[in-house]
Order: sequence, then structure tokens, then C-alpha cells
Amino acid sequence: MPVFAIPIAGTLVGLIIGSFLATIVIRWPQGQSVIAGRSRCDQCEQTISAIDLIPVFSYVVRRGKCASCGAPIKSDHLVIELCAGLIGGLALYVDPGLGGLFGAIFGWLLLTLAALDAQHHWLPDRLTILLALSGLTASFLGNESDFLNRLIGGIIGFGTLLLVRLIYRKLRNKEGLGGGDPKLLGAIGCWLGWSALPFVLLGAGLVGLLAAMTMHMRGQEVTPNTALPLGSFMAVSAFPLWIVQTMVDTNLF
Repeated sequence: MPVFAIPIAGTLVGLIIGSFLATIVIRWPQGQSVIAGRSRCDQCEQTISAIDLIPVFSYVVRRGKCASCGAPIKSDHLVIELCAGLIGGLALYVDPGLGGLFGAIFGWLLLTLAALDAQHHWLPDRLTILLALSGLTASFLGNESDFLNRLIGGIIGFGTLLLVRLIYRKLRNKEGLGGGDPKLLGAIGCWLGWSALPFVLLGAGLVGLLAAMTMHMRGQEVTPNTALPLGSFMAVSAFPLWIVQTMVDTNLF
């Protein structure tokens, strides 16, 4: 395959992966199987035909409505598909090899976790552990010291936010961080290494500030007690950092 076609293939595969990820985000919190069973309309419960499951295309053609009853389809599905396509294309653009494929997996897992945390304030351990293990596995594609760097990143990432969580609970007698947030930062550390963790938290803070400002502009109340999805913010900031790291490593900068 020509090198220029690899990012295009990554985008197309990402769109297909995104459709599956959107199904996970919709079904898993409801206790439904993400593999078994045909997709159905939430309103009329009519089984969705194969042609209406084509990523992005079917949504655009049907104008975001069910083909059977005309009920609006949530745009979340489309957004996740587009984001997954973008992740696949970018990852294989900056590294059109096995490293780029692993990077796409990193991005797709982050996307799923970000969506689950944003919608349900839930960071499933199974996905977080998979994220950490895939990061440590991908380290063997680099130099010999990369594994140790990532392992330390995982330990420091988890330990830092766990300590913050414990101190906050001790001082305020209530939870300030979810139990999944330290695990997610640890998993991100297993991908980016310990030195990138301050930038992940800085990026998460900026994304969180932007989210709070957007909520305020929409008329939503934002107070110190407003629950914001820190996991989503960390996930959004982590993948661009992987892109930058990879561009530096491959001399694209």
C-alpha cells in the first residue's frame, strides 16, 4: 500500500471502529451486551438495516432520523464515529507503521473512556487496564529504556491522583475525585511516560476550564460542587500529546 494511502485507510477503519465504540458507550452502561443482538431504534425498537449502519454515511443520508419512524437519532453516535476516524487517520499519518496502529488503539480507548465519563461519570476498570497494558506492550516498539519510563509513568500517575483524592477526602470529608481518575492517569502514564504527566494535567485543566465556560454560556449553573468529568479532560489532552511525541520521534517536526 502506498504510504499516502495509509492514513486514508486508518480513517476508514477508524469510522468503522467508531461505530462499534458508540455501541459500547450506549449499551454498556445499560447492562446490555455490546456484541450480541442487532441494533434497534430507541423509539420504535425496529431493527436497523445493514445499509443504515454504514458509519457517517447513513446518518447524513437519513438526516439524523430513524428510517422507520422518523425519530431523531442522537448525534453522539456520529460524533464518536468522526472522532474515531480522525484518530485513525492522524495516528497513521504521524507513524504509518505498527507504532501508528498502536497509537490509534490508544486514541480509540481514550475516546471510549472520555465518552463514558462525560455521559455517565464512569471509567470502567476493564478499559483502563486494557489501556495500561497496551501502553506497556507498545513500549517494546521503542528503545530499551522506554518500558521503564512508561512503567514509572503508570506508577506516578496513579499514585499522584490517588494521593490527591485521599487528602481531599480527609480535609473536606467528601469525595473530590472519582475512583477511576487515578487509574486513568496511571494508564496514560503507561503510554506517554512520567515526564508527560504534568502536561496531561495542565491540558486537562484547560479543557475543563473551557467546558465550564461553555456550560456557563449555555445558562447552566457551574459551582465548586458541580461534577465535571476529569477523566474525559485527561483523555482529550493525552492523545494530542502522543501525536506530538511521535512527530518528534519520527522527525516530522
